[in-house]
Amino acid sequence: MRLKSSLLVGAAAAGAGMYMRKKDNRVKMQNMMESLKHKWKNRNKDLPVEKAGHPHPDDLEDNKMVSEGAQTSVHYYNSTAQ
Repeated sequence: MRLKSSLLVGAAAAGAGMYMRKKDNRVKMQNMMESLKHKWKNRNKDLPVEKAGHPHPDDLEDNKMVSEGAQTSVHYYNSTAQ
């Protein structure tokens, strides 16, 4: 098993080396890595939810909803399951 994984890693490294020989491919790879880094850093900034499960103590409606738990979905299931 170790021999197979070593051969696989070696083949992947050789393939990456062959791909990276051309300057165009290196530039493409660098741009892709920069793009992935940027997306990773900004992954949660695009979400529309601001408080996500942390209702403010003064927001009584949210506190009531959280304290009720999943009753709405249970009531829906019970009404459609019959």
